[in-house]
Order: sequence, then structure tokens, then C-alpha cells
Amino acid sequence: MQTDIDPRSLIGRKAFDREGVKIGTVDEVYLDDATGVPEWAAVRTGLFSRDAFVPLEPSEFTADTLRVPFDRALIRDAPDFGVGRHLSPEQELQLYRHYGLDSSSVTDPGPDRDFGRLAGQEE
Repeated sequence: MQTDIDPRSLIGRKAFDREGVKIGTVDEVYLDDATGVPEWAAVRTGLFSRDAFVPLEPSEFTADTLRVPFDRALIRDAPDFGVGRHLSPEQELQLYRHYGLDSSSVTDPGPDRDFGRLAGQEE
């Protein structure tokens, strides 16, 4: 995903899976505190008003939509951690594993690393 995009601009945008099927609407964006880079989006799927976490890398933001390169079924089955809270390193590892992504950046987070800061929230 482009890192020069304001993560708050993603909120409210429609999200689609790799087949172009609508997943839902981006509800929140989570940043890595160490880098400030957007890492995860919580997408309101509409299915029982549940938010599904999707990785922003390797997703693409084009034409005011978020394209997530995974099947809708995989996204729907993502671990549910609720929204509005920080993602712990363990939760983030579960998400990386769920999507089959390289989790080497979170295997040793260190004591000072805080994952999952919400975009737009001040410390």
C-alpha cells in the first residue's frame, strides 16, 4: 500500500476482496507505533456488525476503494479482536499467520514497541 496516504482518508471507504466482491467499509486504521506506517484496517463486514482485520500491505488503495488481495471467506474468518483497542504483538502474529504473511517484523517486538495504535489518536 502507498505509505504517503493519510490513513484517516481510508476510513469510510469501501473495501473489496481480490475478486472484486465488496467486503464492507473501512471502520478504523491501525498504525505501527515504531514506524507510523498503517498496518491493519478494521473493515465493517455488515455480517452481524463485525469488523474484520485486513492487512494494508499488500493491499492497494485505488479509486477511493481498498483492494485486499485475499478471498472474502478468508477475511470473514479472520480472528476477531474487537476494535478501538491496541492490537497486542500476539494478536498481530495471529493475523499475520491467518493471512499467510511474513511475520518476521513482529516475532521479537521488544519491550518498548506498541502495536496497533489507531490513526488519529494522540498519545
